[in-house]
Amino acid sequence: MSEIIIREIEVRDNVAIANLIREVLLELGAPKVGTAYEDKSLDELSEVYNNPKAVYFVIETGGKVVGGAGIYQLENTTDNICELQKMYFLPEARGKGLGARMMKKCVEAAKGLGYEKCYLETLPYMKSAVKLYEKTGFKALDKPLGDTGHYSCSEWMIKNL
Repeated sequence: MSEIIIREIEVRDNVAIANLIREVLLELGAPKVGTAYEDKSLDELSEVYNNPKAVYFVIETGGKVVGGAGIYQLENTTDNICELQKMYFLPEARGKGLGARMMKKCVEAAKGLGYEKCYLETLPYMKSAVKLYEKTGFKALDKPLGDTGHYSCSEWMIKNL
């Protein structure tokens, strides 16, 4: 893998990251409904995250987007909680420590945006992701927070920032 660049999303990345997220969800056997797969905003992430309380990062190598993750205000809550959103990596980007680098970048960004806690949702069979989240300080919750619309995700976690 050539030089690894983690940078904020740009309009030119929209198609690549939307296709990447859908591809990874299908690869992992995730349902299309109740997950990020059907999010209306998936095809315009650069515009969605163009918000003073949000940021989305892509990982690029050799001019190709191979992963991404974002921070956004958790919807339908009055608490100062952000959500780690749409963290996915192509197979070629896995097992290289990029998940840990991305988590560090997102947690730092969330703190910089003034959030007190970071929430996430995932699927129970995404074992590597859950392991990374736990290693980063996320703790399991008994029920979801806010209303993400991702009703197929049955693992909920939170971290104090």
